[in-house]
Amino acid sequence: MRSACASRDLVSRRILEPGGNSDEGQTAAQPTPPASAQDRTDMMVYPDAQWACSTTAPMLQLYDDVGYRVNVVEALQEFWQMKQARGADLRNGALVIYESVPSNAQPYVCYVTLPGGSCFGSFQNCPTKAEARRSAAKIALMNSVFNEHPSRRISDDFIEKAVTEARSNFKGDPEEADNPNTGIGAFRFMLESNKGRTMLEFQELMTVFQLLHWNGSLKAMRERQCSRQEVVAHYSNRALDDDMRSQMALDWIAREQESPGSLRKELNQAERELESARLAGRELRFPKEKKDILILAHSQINGKGG
Repeated sequence: MRSACASRDLVSRRILEPGGNSDEGQTAAQPTPPASAQDRTDMMVYPDAQWACSTTAPMLQLYDDVGYRVNVVEALQEFWQMKQARGADLRNGALVIYESVPSNAQPYVCYVTLPGGSCFGSFQNCPTKAEARRSAAKIALMNSVFNEHPSRRISDDFIEKAVTEARSNFKGDPEEADNPNTGIGAFRFMLESNKGRTMLEFQELMTVFQLLHWNGSLKAMRERQCSRQEVVAHYSNRALDDDMRSQMALDWIAREQESPGSLRKELNQAERELESARLAGRELRFPKEKKDILILAHSQINGKGG
C-alpha cells in the first residue's frame, strides 16, 4: 500500500504549484472591506482581509481518486519551497511554522504561520493534535493557492482600487490619497513599496502597523512630529520579533498601572476575537499577536507580583 505522502502525486499539480490557475482556488473566501475604527483621524488604513472557509466544500481535491489522503502538511511546505525556488522574495525563507496550543483535552488547536507572516488556525473541532495540525495546514494551503490569483498581487491597478476603497470606507478627502502624512497616503506608500508581492507575503508588514496603531505607538510618534512616511520607511525594515512584542507588552503594563483591570479587559476581548476568527477560517496574525502581547504583559505583572 502506498503512503499518504506518495499518494499526493495523484493530485493535480496545477492545484499545488504556485501560479496555477485553478478554479478550485477561487472558492476560497473573498476579502472584506476594511473595518472602521473609533478614532478614524488617528489610524493608518489597512485592508482587513478575511478568508472564510466552508467546511462542507471540497478541500482543493485533497483526496485523490482512489481514496488516499494527501499529506496536506507536506504539501503546504512543498508549495512554499517551490515559490522560493521560482524566485519569490521570502525574507525569512520558506519555512512553515506550526504552533500547538497546550491542552490536555480535545478539541485541540494548532496555528500555522506562513512565509510572509500570514497565520491560520485549525477551524474544526479536532480530537487529536495531529488532526489540528492538518486542519490548520488545510486552510493555509487553500489560501496559499488562492493567493496566486493575479488579483492578489500588488500592482498599480491593485493599489488604485485599494486606495479608492479605503477612501470610500473612511470618507476622507480625495486629496488625502496623495499626502504621505495622512493614513491613506501612508497606506499607498506601503503598497507602492511592495509592488510585485502578494497580499500573503505583505502580511507581516501590515500586521506591524496594525499593532502600532492598536498599541497607541503611531499616535505617540505623530505627537513627536514624525511623519507617517518616515514611520513607514523605518518599520518596513523591522521584523515582528520578540523585542517588538516585549516593547509593546511594557506599554500595556504601564496602562494597567494607570488603570487597573484594563489589561484583563483587553485580553478577554482579544481572546474572543481570535477564537471567532479561527473558527471562521480567517487570517489570524493580527488578533493572535495582540493576544500573545497581552499574555506576555499579564505574565510579567504576575511574576513581579509574586
